[in-house]
Amino acid sequence: MRVAEFDREFVLRQAMLAFMQFGYAKTSMQKLTQVTLLHPGSLYAAFGNKKGIFLAAIEQYQTDRNEQFTALFCPTQPVLPNLRCYIDSIVSECITGDAMKVCLLTKSISEVEGQDAQINEVLSANLNAYENALTQQFSRAKSQNEIQNVRSAQQLARFFAMSLYGLRTYALTNRDADALALLADDIFNAIK
Repeated sequence: MRVAEFDREFVLRQAMLAFMQFGYAKTSMQKLTQVTLLHPGSLYAAFGNKKGIFLAAIEQYQTDRNEQFTALFCPTQPVLPNLRCYIDSIVSECITGDAMKVCLLTKSISEVEGQDAQINEVLSANLNAYENALTQQFSRAKSQNEIQNVRSAQQLARFFAMSLYGLRTYALTNRDADALALLADDIFNAIK
C-alpha cells in the first residue's frame, strides 16, 4: 500500500481552524477532507479517526503558540514590555476576527468536558503548561523588580491567563477596538 505524502503542518493547521470554527462535535470527517484537501483514506491512514486528527491538531496548535510565546519572551529582555506586546497581539487577533482568537484549548475543553478522558487530559495538560510558562515569566519579572504586585507569580499567571481567556470570549460578541483596548489596559495595569 502506498503511503500518502502531504504537508502535515498544513493539514493540521487547516484541521485546527475547522475545529476552532465548528467545534469538535460539529467538525465532520467530510469537513476535514474539504479543508485539508486530503481524501478520507489518507486522513484515516495518517491519523486513525477524527479524534486522532483532533489530538494532532491540538499538538500543532500548542507548537505554534509555544513558538510565538518563546519568540516574544526572550530571556535577555525585560518581561513587562513583552507582556504588553502579548496582550496587544491578542487584542489585534480579536479585532481582525482571526480564527486563532478563539483559543482551541479553552473552546474544546468546555465542549468535551466529561465526554472523553483522553482529550480532557491533553487539553488540561496544555493549559497547565501555558500557566507554568506564564508563571516563569511573572517570576522573572518579579525578580527583576519590573512588577511590584504583592501576588505570587503563580497567582499573577492564573489571573493573566483567565483574563486573556475572558478577553477572547468577550471579543466573540464585541469586536469594538476601543473597548478591547481598554480591557487590555485594565488587564495590564492589574498585574503591575
